[in-house]
Amino acid sequence: MPESRVLLPAGVREPFTVFVNGVRQELGHDYRVSGGYLIFEKELAKEGQLGFWRWFLGAWGIGTYRRNDQVDVTWDVDGRPRVAHALDIESSAPKTGD
Repeated sequence: MPESRVLLPAGVREPFTVFVNGVRQELGHDYRVSGGYLIFEKELAKEGQLGFWRWFLGAWGIGTYRRNDQVDVTWDVDGRPRVAHALDIESSAPKTGD
């Protein structure tokens, strides 16, 4: 079963709220927390570095689209809201093409 992991930033303390692509996620249903990571039982993908040809095509108005999931976490520190935006996603899917 595909699984994705997201490392929680150092300052995050419970209670916190998790969003994937702007949609609030529920602990126990959409994700779990283990060893400082958010664990999602689905594959999330983050678009990598923009290569030359994709940049070149984009400069001419030709769009190339790839999946780009964003994981955000919000929490409070002394009553002040904090946000960690577009956290790195680690996939457990095996890499191909080597």
